[in-house]
Amino acid sequence: MDIAGIQAVMRRGVPLAEAWGIEVLEAAAGRALLRLPAQPLLLRPGNTISGPALMGLADVAMWAALLSLTEGRDESVTSTMTVNFLRPAGSGPVLAEARLVKRGKRMVFGEILLRAEGSEEIAAHITTTWAVIGPTAA
Repeated sequence: MDIAGIQAVMRRGVPLAEAWGIEVLEAAAGRALLRLPAQPLLLRPGNTISGPALMGLADVAMWAALLSLTEGRDESVTSTMTVNFLRPAGSGPVLAEARLVKRGKRMVFGEILLRAEGSEEIAAHITTTWAVIGPTAA
């Protein structure tokens, strides 16, 4: 499945991703790179992207990484998410780099790094596990 296909599945499955304008920049082989554009709606006091917005971006990025392995057919769900906020992400666009670390029959373990676009400094480090739910028949 190509990037446009993964983005379409993602936006149908998580309408908030479309409302926030989240873009899939890359997705292949259990990895994904997504971009959250700057939006005043997502800012918190201090003029930085809010924690809930960053967690939502991370969750969608992990799903995009999973979709890259399943031809866009995956109904797995988040089981746990541990977020370490390391520094403010700023008020501009944020990039999420997701990768599957281990994919088992019942659980998937992944890691997501968030950073402000144009910066190499990590704003948040996220680890997550997902419960595997088999893809539905087309």
